[in-house]
Amino acid sequence: MDPAIIGVFIPILAIGMGIPLAFYGVWIGHKQKMAKFELQARTHKADDAQAARIEELEDRMRVLERIVTDRGFDVAHQIEALRDVRPDAGVPLEMGRQTERQR
Repeated sequence: MDPAIIGVFIPILAIGMGIPLAFYGVWIGHKQKMAKFELQARTHKADDAQAARIEELEDRMRVLERIVTDRGFDVAHQIEALRDVRPDAGVPLEMGRQTERQR
């Protein structure tokens, strides 16, 4: 083969291979950016779900605190404590109803 033809084919071959490689590099860069955006979206979605769960648990905790600090809970607790101490004491419920019916 003539050296002049080889001299022409080498630049043509280099340019011919360089263009697809350049497009491949751009495509790879695009894929990396898209992967980064997808990861950020997943992270934000997980953060939002976790924040919602924490808020739900905080609401439940506030309700439980209200129940425990409410005076009605304390009275119910004292009644149960009395039942535990004297299981045979007190008036049966049926007897109290009979007395009311007799009146």
